[in-house]
Amino acid sequence: MKINRCNKSRVNQVDFSSIPFGQVFSDHMLMCTYKDGAWGDPIIVPYGPLQLSPATQGLHYGQSVFEGMKAFKDKNNNILLFREKENLLRLNQSAVRLDIPPITEEIFLSGLKTLVSLDHNWCKFGDSFSLYIRPFIFASSNCIKASSAKEYMFIIITSPTMSYYTKPIDLLFEEKFSRAVKGGVGFAKAAGNYGASFYPTKLAQDKGYTQVIWTDAKEHKYIEESGTMNIWFRVEDKLITPKISDSILGGITRDSILHLAKKESIKVEERLISVSEILDFAKNDKLIEVFGTGTAVSVISVRSITFRDFKISLESKNDSYAMMLKKKLQDIQYGRKKDLFNWTTLLSSFD
Repeated sequence: MKINRCNKSRVNQVDFSSIPFGQVFSDHMLMCTYKDGAWGDPIIVPYGPLQLSPATQGLHYGQSVFEGMKAFKDKNNNILLFREKENLLRLNQSAVRLDIPPITEEIFLSGLKTLVSLDHNWCKFGDSFSLYIRPFIFASSNCIKASSAKEYMFIIITSPTMSYYTKPIDLLFEEKFSRAVKGGVGFAKAAGNYGASFYPTKLAQDKGYTQVIWTDAKEHKYIEESGTMNIWFRVEDKLITPKISDSILGGITRDSILHLAKKESIKVEERLISVSEILDFAKNDKLIEVFGTGTAVSVISVRSITFRDFKISLESKNDSYAMMLKKKLQDIQYGRKKDLFNWTTLLSSFD
């Protein structure tokens, strides 16, 4: 793979004690173009602006998909990638839905490992640190006809990160706007899914909430996701979470928590969950805790959920499932415990 290294790293210019999420970027990026029916050879270049035509098709018609993943550093200065093959699978599932040519395993995995190894100094050791990795594909043809593009660009950039949320969050049930519909693209990490969510989220944030809980588009009776997270409810000693559908993103962190919970003999139900039953659980003191999961947030506790004028306050628990499962997840991600699931890939040779 061709690598054009930057002349001087910017890593020593960064204050790693205070990093805003998603605003600081590592020294290099990987780029690969699709043209004439095939992906070309990937190249790693210094991170920097792209030169695009105003007629770039992805800017007009939203043919764009992405992934979110992380790398972690262990006490021996090795880097651990986490479930990168699942991210590749999901990226390509999203791509197929938007009529984007899937990226090859060789380009994705080899390019990812080379890029992260090259910028390994940007991944710091410690529980609050990780290297956020953003692979994405967008239509790059110069054409404003409403049609699938003939050319695409695949890019991977990386960003050192700390915690996404620094404290438990407050959620509001959304009853007017919808994130996704049956038969749509809700299961895909399509750029438009996120852009369309910002306005209703802003309305909730203006009222003092952190995020919304998305409900089904047809009746607004059934729970789907929360913000950019999958959502979990602990009812007595049982965990329940919405079953994955074509309107719910299949989170990789969600899947990891499912495996960890079952290993701890916690009863887990994946099923249709109505807003009304959650309210009933709360009124009958059966709702013990609520939490969200996602790559960016890891596992985050919910302080309150509100439905219209009814607010459910959730006290922190000494026996919190959320915190216990988060620790077990991070023990694997940071290499502190044996990875019995074969989720991590070790990178240990850095030039």
